[in-house]
Amino acid sequence: MGKEVFLKDIAKVIRSKNAGPFEMTLDIIFKTKEDYEKVKSSGVINEELISQLYGIEKDRIIAFVYFDAANAVKITIPRLRPQGSIGETDMHAAQQHVPLMYVEVPWE
Repeated sequence: MGKEVFLKDIAKVIRSKNAGPFEMTLDIIFKTKEDYEKVKSSGVINEELISQLYGIEKDRIIAFVYFDAANAVKITIPRLRPQGSIGETDMHAAQQHVPLMYVEVPWE
């Protein structure tokens, strides 16, 4: 039986950022091609996971791209509330990456 590690322990960068008043982008960047390919081939990071973590329907995911040239996964999703609107709590969407940090990835 293999072990699992948190994504935060193998990714070089996990971040979220503003992508306009109605969208935010999530980036997962790996230090090595080997780590990137291992996570990609595991299938753990997928649209279903994003849907569950962020409480949105899969068809609302704007972009989900494995970007091989950068050893990265880039995801764009709608913000829960428009930027700066009443009740919005993260103007720059800079704190929305945290659920990704604790995704468990099979690791040998």
